[in-house]
Amino acid sequence: MSGGGAGNKAANNVIGEWFGHRVFPVVAETPESLSDQEAERCPFITRATGKNTDCVKQKNSKGVCTISSTSNGTRQDWLACPFRALDNSMLQDAAHRLFGYTSDDDVRIIAATVLTDKDAADDLRKRVAEGKPSIVYFQNKLGGEISISPTDRSPEFSFDATMIEMLPDSDGSLAVGRYGIFEIQTMDFHGTYRKSVELLRWARHAHKGEFGDSVASHPQWLAEGIEGPNIANAFKRTFYQMMFKFQIGAHDASAGCIFAIPRAVWESWQRHLGRPDLVQHTDGTWRLVQDGHQPDDNPPAWIYVFDVEQSQMQTPNALNLWRVIGTDAAALSHYTLDVSPEAALATGGSVGRLRETITMRLAKYLPELRPVPKGRQRKASGVSPGQTQL
Repeated sequence: MSGGGAGNKAANNVIGEWFGHRVFPVVAETPESLSDQEAERCPFITRATGKNTDCVKQKNSKGVCTISSTSNGTRQDWLACPFRALDNSMLQDAAHRLFGYTSDDDVRIIAATVLTDKDAADDLRKRVAEGKPSIVYFQNKLGGEISISPTDRSPEFSFDATMIEMLPDSDGSLAVGRYGIFEIQTMDFHGTYRKSVELLRWARHAHKGEFGDSVASHPQWLAEGIEGPNIANAFKRTFYQMMFKFQIGAHDASAGCIFAIPRAVWESWQRHLGRPDLVQHTDGTWRLVQDGHQPDDNPPAWIYVFDVEQSQMQTPNALNLWRVIGTDAAALSHYTLDVSPEAALATGGSVGRLRETITMRLAKYLPELRPVPKGRQRKASGVSPGQTQL
């Protein structure tokens, strides 16, 4: 692994992980990381399927998993690819929570495409027949997204990942149980990854044997053309989807809905949510509930807030759950559409200052609208000093 003190010289926005392995603030340099980067392989899809799988991103963003940014004031990792969240420990936690398994249950989570292998499919059938918890999931490149069709009164929607509980039928055959929705919040960034990706690809070839030290000593390579996250737009496009999918997660046929987001995203949401106080639950999880409402032991919706561990010993780095927050669509709507606007409308709030802002902007074109300096009174039109206006 290489460090090189890169954090002192880096720009605000840099590539954090490339082909699944850390390149900032330290650089992973192991046989596994170098092999994945040389082959341009996605280690997360490869692990999920058991087959070597290339990164699915376009050439200009090839291999970019996370962006390290100071947009929240401190340096944090933001997700640039949904497959980065294919972390077995988080998927296990989600499956146990959604389907109500105990911590001792041996839960097998299988990507749908793995079942093209006859042995894997037969093993699934055997597990289900023996009553062992078995979950099959679909995702974009892992069997395709599951979608709900539009109606004349509702839109079409697809789910990032859908978990399905497999159960034995009365005659021992396979049956489909409940489904759970697992959404992953990625972030759009201003600028382009193209130049930094080209520099990393060049360094991989030109500095073989010293890739880590070269990247660590040239952090500017990781920042070329990359700008900050588009925070406001991300919440706007996410809010409606969360509300809709939280409601679907509350349906009888559903086991619930989970939105998985980096801690950086959760912190960027605070102004949109009116900076709510979370209520800690007895099981160590948290609740986002309206004032005067009792926390639900088994809410239909969950927000998983995770950090990307920056370990020099383990690569790819693990995802660590920071907060597991139970909530529902009504609470999310309340904080977004009631609490946050009320803060803006409060005395001294941003809406209260809006008239002043408009006046100052107009004063550039209509000078008479400029505010009178303190201690000086504006002369009345056509009246000389000392005269009284009738």
